[in-house]
Amino acid sequence: MSDLEVETPPSATPEPPPPRRHHWAVGWLVVIIVALVVSVLLRLFVVQTFYVPTASMYPTLQIGDRILVQKFDFSLPRGAIVVFEHPKDDPEGPLNEDLVKRVIGLPGETIWSEGNTVYIDGKPLAEPWLPKGTPLGDPITRQTIPAGEYFMMGDNRTDSYDSRHWGPIPRSTIIGRVFLIVWRHGHPVFDIP
Repeated sequence: MSDLEVETPPSATPEPPPPRRHHWAVGWLVVIIVALVVSVLLRLFVVQTFYVPTASMYPTLQIGDRILVQKFDFSLPRGAIVVFEHPKDDPEGPLNEDLVKRVIGLPGETIWSEGNTVYIDGKPLAEPWLPKGTPLGDPITRQTIPAGEYFMMGDNRTDSYDSRHWGPIPRSTIIGRVFLIVWRHGHPVFDIP
């Protein structure tokens, strides 16, 4: 053998280049953007959290509660708790504030009150969501609820500014139906109202 060194042929597969830091950053940026888009779409069309600022729905909802509201494909039976846009006909309240109340009267029904009793189409309304003996506060004047509108009241009847003052609200102003209380008294809870 000669003293000549034998050269080895180059390998068939080249080594990959070292990873570049900008590829890593771009990947994370894409993940963050997708997460933001998904969260915005969920909030706009599916579910949203709301804060309860007043005692108008006490004892069902309390000041400081955080609630989850279903914004799509929800029904509106009597007794449902909903979030809706502040009525435009109400000169006393801020128009950009959303409200939370309970559905009491449905489209086409005739509603009124006598004493502490609410009547729907001549029959006393059973209200299992209220503590026994809850006073009505302001009376309900006899009226027929227009098609596509709902009569709303707070559970804290003597401290609730509701349809007794500004009338029934259109279905189109209802944002969604409350389905879960997720925060109360500074702690997480998972209560169905």
